[in-house]
Amino acid sequence: MVDLPRRSLLAGIAALGASACAKINESETAKSLFKAAEDGHRAVHRALAGKQGLAPEYTRAQRSPTFRGNGSVTVADPFYQEQLGKGFPDWQLEVRGLVERPLQLSLADIRALPQRPQITRHDCVEGWSAIGEWQGPQLATLLDAAKVRPEANFIVFRCADVLYGRDYYESIDMVDAYHPQTIIAHALNGEPLPEKNGAPLRMRIERQLGYKQAKYLKAIEAVASFDDIGQGKGGFWEDVAGYQWYAGI
Repeated sequence: MVDLPRRSLLAGIAALGASACAKINESETAKSLFKAAEDGHRAVHRALAGKQGLAPEYTRAQRSPTFRGNGSVTVADPFYQEQLGKGFPDWQLEVRGLVERPLQLSLADIRALPQRPQITRHDCVEGWSAIGEWQGPQLATLLDAAKVRPEANFIVFRCADVLYGRDYYESIDMVDAYHPQTIIAHALNGEPLPEKNGAPLRMRIERQLGYKQAKYLKAIEAVASFDDIGQGKGGFWEDVAGYQWYAGI
C-alpha cells in the first residue's frame, strides 16, 4: 500500500454543520466547500503526480458518435424508476465509512460544485472503446469534506444496480481516489447522464478499464480492507469472474 500524505482538514468545514450526517443544501455552500477543499487536496495531488500521470484527453471533434451502454443498462428498483422519470429530485449520494463527517448530497448539490470536464477514452475489457466528454466534481473534494480517517486504505462505490442477484460495487485505492481525473460524473457529452450510462451519477477513473467505472452511484464508502465486503476481492467482477482488482490501462 502506498504511504500517502495525511489528508488535510478543511478550514471551512464548519459550514456543513455539526450534525451526524451533514447535508449541503445551497449552491453557495457547495461552492464554499470546493474553495476550502481546493487548497486541502492540492498538496496530495502534487505528491501523487509522480506516481500516476494523466490519461490522454481529446477534443470534442474526436468524441464518438454514440457511447454504448454495457453491463447494467437500467435499474429495476421502483424507487430508481420513479426518480428517473422525475429527473432524480430525491436522489442522495452518501459519503460514509471511515470518515469523521459523513455527507449526504443531492444531485443539485453535486452539480453546484465547481466541475471538471474531461474528454477521455473508455476502454472495455470486452475489446471496444469510445471517447466521451464527462463532467462532474473531483472525488477528492468530497473526501476532503468528509475528512477521511487515516486508517482508510480504499474507497468503495456502492451502486443501485443488481447483477445475478448481487449488488454491484467497485473500489479503488487512495492514489486513484485523489487522482485529478477521478470524478463523479453527472453529464455525458453536455447532457445529463443517460440511463444506459449510469444515471444519475457514475464514477470516471480514467486510468483503469471500464468495469471499474461504477454506474448508478448511491454511496461512497471509505474502508480499511475488503474483508467484510462481497468475497473480499474489491469488486463485483473480481468476486464473480476473477477479474483483476487493479485494471490499469
